[in-house]
Amino acid sequence: MVRFWRWPERRSGLSIVVILPLFGLLVLAPPAAAQGSGPQEAGATVVLIGYLARQEDPRTPLSFLEPVATDEGLQGARLALADNNTTGVFLKQSYRLVEQVLPQDGDISAGVKALADEGVRFVVANLPADALLAAADQPEAKSMVLFNARATDDALRNEQCRANILHTAPSRRMLADALAQYLAWKKWPRWSLMTGRDPGDTLYAEAVRRAAKRFGGRIVDEKSWTFDTGNRRTDTGVTTIQSDIPLATQGPDYDVLVVADEAGDFGDYLDGRTWYPRPVAGTQGLTATAWSRVNEQWGGTQLQSRFERLAGRWMTPRDYAAWLAVRSVGEAAARTGGTGFDGLAGYLHSPDFELAGFKGEALSFRAWDGQMRQPILIAGPRMLVSVSPQEGFLHPVTPLDTLGDDAPESKCRLNR
Repeated sequence: MVRFWRWPERRSGLSIVVILPLFGLLVLAPPAAAQGSGPQEAGATVVLIGYLARQEDPRTPLSFLEPVATDEGLQGARLALADNNTTGVFLKQSYRLVEQVLPQDGDISAGVKALADEGVRFVVANLPADALLAAADQPEAKSMVLFNARATDDALRNEQCRANILHTAPSRRMLADALAQYLAWKKWPRWSLMTGRDPGDTLYAEAVRRAAKRFGGRIVDEKSWTFDTGNRRTDTGVTTIQSDIPLATQGPDYDVLVVADEAGDFGDYLDGRTWYPRPVAGTQGLTATAWSRVNEQWGGTQLQSRFERLAGRWMTPRDYAAWLAVRSVGEAAARTGGTGFDGLAGYLHSPDFELAGFKGEALSFRAWDGQMRQPILIAGPRMLVSVSPQEGFLHPVTPLDTLGDDAPESKCRLNR
């Protein structure tokens, strides 16, 4: 479906969103009805930014403390649109968001074509890897720039890279390297690795093994999670968890238990129940992430507050990646003073592009694979623990390139 939204008033500098729901099947809006933000200046040049996603079933959280978000990514794009228009008012630039939220089995090619028919050339893609590649390979997408705001697959930055994709979501290797640097700084070299059943868990575990080799970690034991945790909200469920996890985590002693559980099936159960009294890190426990609600540094509190007022919940990493994508277009337009596609796309790919991302360093895109360089937060459940790259990990260009695939390592051949 396509949603149209506008910002009819401002209070205390904050735009108040009004969402106008449409009922029925996929409806394509005429260009004049594209979604916008803020009062439009007479004579302002309009920049259209697309948002492409599929509807998802709400994820059942393990804890009532965790809110259920059904609009991850979309709200980040909407906040960035408001930010772009705040600056655009002074530059005679206006930004509008054209949303294509398809059904779960919706045709990706139809979504790309609908955006192209609206005149959209920049698209925030909130899609898994296979759907992202399907979108990027459509004929209409050859004259677009797609921002990958979700898929962490390293293959997208290597063998399956595309010239028309920029990645604002970090790769699994970036996340694993960020965690490995912190564990090295802590002098915790012995890791026990526990991997879940999902394909994403296997890929994350591969990134952890690679990071161990790069930064001096040693995986002393590996296990697969094979237990059924049952219903933890019953007495028998809690008892089963308490008895099963110590058995599952026996083995050679280790400094830290690294868990690969992207789906969140079991990782949150581990802390406090392991055989050895050791910290838990990875996808749960001490996590490496692009964004976390615990970040209060570098103006992060201000971004968090604005997002919470807009969305009524915390900002997630997927929201942050979508925010970065829309803000990248706005930053390019503000810096160049132009709104033409070729000029903006060229500037986004140039070494001159930099974006402030509330993480203490300027963000930019790598020339060899289109990945956005960015610091990675090392976050606990309630506090920010650290930020990688860690002090002492050097690089001839920027320490940010110690996270993920550096140019000599990349198998992407777009710019070779």
